[in-house]
Amino acid sequence: MANDLIAALATGRGRTAIGILRLSGPGAAQCAEKCFTPLDGKPLTAHAPGRLVYGDLRDTEGRLLDKVLCTYAKAPHSYTGEDTAELHCHGSPMVLSLALEALFAAGARQAGPGEFTRRAFLGGKLDLTAAEAVMDLIDAETPAAARTAAGQLSGTLSRRGEELYSGLLDVMAHFHAVLDYPDEDLDPFTAEGLKESLTKAQKGLSDLLDTHRRGRVLTRGVSTAIVGMPNVGKSTLLNALVGYERAIVTDIPGTTRDTVEAKCVLGGVLLRLIDTAGLRETADPVERLGVERSRRAMEDAELILVLWDSSKVPTEEERVLLWEAMDLAPTVLVRTKTDLAQAPVPILNLDLPPAVALSARTGEGLDRLGELVSGLFPAGEAGEDQALLTNARQAEAVSRARTGVERALFALEHEVTPDALLTDVEEALSALGELTGKNLREDITDRIFSRFCVGK
Repeated sequence: MANDLIAALATGRGRTAIGILRLSGPGAAQCAEKCFTPLDGKPLTAHAPGRLVYGDLRDTEGRLLDKVLCTYAKAPHSYTGEDTAELHCHGSPMVLSLALEALFAAGARQAGPGEFTRRAFLGGKLDLTAAEAVMDLIDAETPAAARTAAGQLSGTLSRRGEELYSGLLDVMAHFHAVLDYPDEDLDPFTAEGLKESLTKAQKGLSDLLDTHRRGRVLTRGVSTAIVGMPNVGKSTLLNALVGYERAIVTDIPGTTRDTVEAKCVLGGVLLRLIDTAGLRETADPVERLGVERSRRAMEDAELILVLWDSSKVPTEEERVLLWEAMDLAPTVLVRTKTDLAQAPVPILNLDLPPAVALSARTGEGLDRLGELVSGLFPAGEAGEDQALLTNARQAEAVSRARTGVERALFALEHEVTPDALLTDVEEALSALGELTGKNLREDITDRIFSRFCVGK
């Protein structure tokens, strides 16, 4: 664990009401004292830890910068587990920059991205799933995502991982106890008992792995391609969903020549929308490139909205597009421009996916579209009592653990000796250890914390 003193701005870099400067490491309070003088004349460290103290903040030349509040904590009773201090200033970017310079001059160095949370992890204040939940909470864009991240931060995934780890560890411990102490009155190590324990672990790991899709949807959103023929209303729908003019809308077919991306929350689900160029044969080389990108966006999407003009009979080309979409991902048929049609043209003799008729201009039908989306990607009741895998690293670790258990079960069925098959159980334990950070390579740790902002 690093033993030097770090400092950083812990709040936004723009003009804000409050700006907080954070220190962590040996001598954090003493460093703050070099720049901060309490109005009561006592040193900062003469006040009780955790108390907010009012006083003057001064720059490297001793000139008054701001009237601020300061607090400190002693190890291990802090977020990082180290000595820490915080200065709560007015949110002037210039004041905060000059204050940071004063802290650096007093012995601190600039903190790197995620270094405070990394120190909390290395110091045993957080496990890896909780550390990742910190960033998930900061990035949350829906209420369900925020509740899920808060639950992960409080230890839901960690506790589930520990339960599975403990169950496999009991198998290993029982085997070695019987092997090492044959004269003790211990329950015999039987194939039936081993199979029961491994089968239970396999189911638990499978159930946990099944949560990854939902966890990914909550944290990353759903990649959603809006596709259809030219001038069917794709850009108008995107603008209606995001609430502003994100894409150019005209009556001229082929206006959109490249993919346009935006985010929205629909039916409680975060959608990463991709408005695509109209899918048609064209001699225009620029438009043809846009059509090719549209095809790729459709192939990569997790949800496809296929748009048809409700006032027209669908062409064979549009029908083929719908069938292609249904083969690629969950699909919703959106019949547009209902405000312009006297009555939607009925569609006969066609096996349709979930469908909705709407007007992107008036908003009629958008609520129904949200219901269809939430049905395809249900958020459920996310909260502090649910363990979800929210990223690929977590899912990969659990998947390897399950593979190890499945290999052990296969070996058991083929009467491999227990000492040999338990090497697969050891591999499963190692993989589960990576989930919470018991076993983790430094390069993986670096990659995890690189996505954090400076000051967190």
